[in-house]
Amino acid sequence: MNLLPSQWADVPLMSLSLLGPLAMFALVSSITPGPNNVMLASSGLNFGFRRSMPHLLGVNLGFTLMIFLVGIGLGSVFQQMPQLYTVLKYVGAAYLLYLAWKIANSGAMEDGEVRGKPFTFLQAAAFQWVNPKAWVMAVGVVATYTPQNSFFANLVIATLVCGIVNLPSIGIWVTFGTALRRVLHRPWAIRAFNISMALLLVASLYPVALELVH
Repeated sequence: MNLLPSQWADVPLMSLSLLGPLAMFALVSSITPGPNNVMLASSGLNFGFRRSMPHLLGVNLGFTLMIFLVGIGLGSVFQQMPQLYTVLKYVGAAYLLYLAWKIANSGAMEDGEVRGKPFTFLQAAAFQWVNPKAWVMAVGVVATYTPQNSFFANLVIATLVCGIVNLPSIGIWVTFGTALRRVLHRPWAIRAFNISMALLLVASLYPVALELVH
């Protein structure tokens, strides 16, 4: 059933003029380098696309759920207890350093296999809660792109848009890493790639390190 022009004002959903910027924010935030994408590229190289699928889906669904939970009240908890957010941020930074060490020391492929195991779905989903970039993205979506009028309905829409845009964006990084399997055959080349990814992961902690300096 079509709505009359006079009835559009009663529709409690975000306007199309806001959906476009929201989708663009989700695309740019999801496709640019960050802890998730660096780890997905490394997983694609070391384990291939199929074995990296649980990792990929865990990132996507874990991040999507994170946006929703931040929107329905977790953000206000951190406003009332900022020290809790600080603790989580530094725990996350320490965990990222541990992951960087693990990536740098990943074994080279031998007879089509590698040492170690890819992230599971639950590991990747849980990782979002200690990922500084994921927090910035989630808070940005809720604070900037979710209208307060009919907030819950708009939060559901914003969550779905981000989840839909995020999946192919991070999938590109797994594909990139998997494609490199055809190029990087020598152990030293794989080792160099893994070390490069580990260094990028450490570099992604620059904002946290800057806070410590100041």
